[in-house]
Amino acid sequence: MEVNFRYSKKNSYSFAVLSPVLPEAGFTDSPVDGIMIYSFTTRQAAKVFKEVENAGKDSIFIAGGPHPSGCPEETLKYFDYVVIGEGEETLPELVRVLQKKGDPGEVRGIAYKNPDTGRITLTPERPHVNLDSYPCFNPKKLRAPIEISRGCPWGCKYCQTPRLFGREVRHRSIDSILKNAQHYNDLRFIASNAFAYGSDGIHPRFDKVEKLLSALHKLPDKKIFFGTFPSEVRPEFVTEESVELVRKYCANDSLSLGAQSGSDRILKEIRRGHTVEDSISAVECCLEHDIMPAVDFIFGLPTETEEDQEKSLELVRWICEKGGTVRAHYMTTLPGTPYASSVPSEVSGRVRRELGKLALGGKLTGYWEKHRKV
Repeated sequence: MEVNFRYSKKNSYSFAVLSPVLPEAGFTDSPVDGIMIYSFTTRQAAKVFKEVENAGKDSIFIAGGPHPSGCPEETLKYFDYVVIGEGEETLPELVRVLQKKGDPGEVRGIAYKNPDTGRITLTPERPHVNLDSYPCFNPKKLRAPIEISRGCPWGCKYCQTPRLFGREVRHRSIDSILKNAQHYNDLRFIASNAFAYGSDGIHPRFDKVEKLLSALHKLPDKKIFFGTFPSEVRPEFVTEESVELVRKYCANDSLSLGAQSGSDRILKEIRRGHTVEDSISAVECCLEHDIMPAVDFIFGLPTETEEDQEKSLELVRWICEKGGTVRAHYMTTLPGTPYASSVPSEVSGRVRRELGKLALGGKLTGYWEKHRKV
């Protein structure tokens, strides 16, 4: 039975990770007969569901990724199987079972609907994988940035990461990272907090960060981009020591920071784990070392008041005046998170207008209300 990944640019990182464990799988931009594998987020879900519903193919449809993992019941209205959480071990085992017409109930970490009763079965959870056991990508098929860490201890109420990958941070070994790095000249990394490499995600271990960066720096003809897209860093991890490591070893002259709000009340409510003062200190530290802070904010958090939005706007203005940049995001409620059934708050007209002015001035990018992008 032929196996194919339903490829799009938006799921390329996921399939880069999965392609080594299913080397026989092809890539297609539309459904074909056989076993079809999808990975998608909540924003892509409606379009994916419509495609599968109208596919008209003799296929077994498998879904994985953030939305299916957080909302398997909804996904199973359209798909035959859902891989919940990490797929490196679960997906190839499920494919083998299906090819041999075995019992999917023996595969840990999936959800499926009984064709006779319509009852949904969730099999027992599967332990999280050892990152060193799997390459970051198949260099002959599809590449992605090098994933150096997985998981997050903070449990922010809007975020799927700790729900998908656990609250214990796992790190890829330096030897494994170096092996993956040989395929690139420009090195970019995936981690929920790049500066947390080697640590528990709460208490920095900058000695281990330096050990990693020093080893990468010794590779010939490599440029290191650390703590910037597609990763970010937490504000309280931005210190004289961590920023000096960037200046010493890395090519990037910016850092991506997740401030999320200018209101301490909101930061506490969303369990962010840092304060507004931490964000201010991080921005100042970056600027003192000639590093551009690129700071993320979320507007429309469920309990956010107009006063909270004004505090965020005030911090956004201050960052822009200091010479930093800001990326605005409108709150998206994601399945599997504490905010899954919450309603985003409305962003006040005044805050929308002021953010629009900053965007026109080139200081701010992103979007700050539903379906309104700049």
